[in-house]
Amino acid sequence: MKKNEKLNKWLWKWHFIAGLISLPFIIILSITGGIYLFKTDYETPRQKHIKEVTVQGDPISLEKQWQIANHNTTKKLNSITIPTHLNQATEFISGRFGGKSSLFINPYSGTVSGQIIGKETDMFKIRKLHGELLMGKFGTKIVELIASWMVVLILSGLYIWWPSRKWDLKGFFIPRIHQGKRTLFRDIHAIAGFWISGLLILILAGGFPWTDVFGDNFKKVQQITNTGYPTSWEGRQLQSSQNKERLTLDDMVTKANALHLPGVVTLHFPKGPKGVFSVSNQNPSDIKSQKKIHFDQYSGKQILSNDWQDVGVLMRGRIWVMAFHQGEFGFWNWVLMLCTAVALTLMSISALISYVLRKRKGTWGVPKVPEAFKIGYGVMIIVVILALVFPLFGISLLILLAIEYIKKLNKQRKTSLSI
Repeated sequence: MKKNEKLNKWLWKWHFIAGLISLPFIIILSITGGIYLFKTDYETPRQKHIKEVTVQGDPISLEKQWQIANHNTTKKLNSITIPTHLNQATEFISGRFGGKSSLFINPYSGTVSGQIIGKETDMFKIRKLHGELLMGKFGTKIVELIASWMVVLILSGLYIWWPSRKWDLKGFFIPRIHQGKRTLFRDIHAIAGFWISGLLILILAGGFPWTDVFGDNFKKVQQITNTGYPTSWEGRQLQSSQNKERLTLDDMVTKANALHLPGVVTLHFPKGPKGVFSVSNQNPSDIKSQKKIHFDQYSGKQILSNDWQDVGVLMRGRIWVMAFHQGEFGFWNWVLMLCTAVALTLMSISALISYVLRKRKGTWGVPKVPEAFKIGYGVMIIVVILALVFPLFGISLLILLAIEYIKKLNKQRKTSLSI
């Protein structure tokens, strides 16, 4: 592939500008993302006294535990995590996602062993820093903007990295360590970027569904194309036949255990007298085993069952990349995400060091582009597609182009006044 040198300079200029603005944020995102991978390792020993109990004879009924939990919380409980070990405290859950909190009941003494409120944990703060820079909705949009530009940085960086003449291991695949600090740090940045570029695209794909603008647009596409969860998944339109007493929680847990679902199994409580019991499982190591099964709360009869085959293709892809993003597919995935986070941090820091070593005093060091250069239709089409897919990137690009245009007009005005 023969490179267009003028296009290379143009891409280098915009890669440089975008990188200079984005790198501080990218460093924060890579470090916080790497830290969040240790969530389980960090929280497990700190929450052990809440989640684990001493086995003392026979446990009291789950129905009784539910009553105790309801008496000890002001929030409405919506589900229970089905226990799998004798020394496990029973977890009753209220709220969802970021608003989730769990109340744990000792199944032997009937006392509250503790409560875990998601928003009050250290790792929740790390997640908020990673996802919204602790700035709420505004911060979420900044993160989305940076992630959008990261896609552009990766694509433009690959073109800039691509050798214009002959291939050589040194400088393209191995850093040159004997040609000065600037060359060394430039090579670390470029080579690390090349090796993790594909992974970064995949990781970014797993992060975009959480964003505001892209995420909302993606959900709308799912709705229009009917490629999300089936409408029956949550069981909102299902009703129980109210003709006898409701099944006890113990009866429903027995039915749930009989399903032999892999992973963490949750029993969702009925919403009102006509609602249904629902059983679901979370098993990131094998997402195809995911199911949601609904039961009549009075007769215990199975009303409807949905599994992975009922989930639309866009939602399947979304679930997969989001799980990959969080390193949930096992140890190999966790190590891969950690190595990528470390590499991205080193790559970003090396880029900043290379810039400082390169920059002349009194200037920003922005690369020059030949005035006669005009981008081709192919590049324009790619930029337009990226702007449509990532609207915040498109808006920011228009702002940057407007600034460039104003600077050009000012330069032409000063030139005409000096004549």
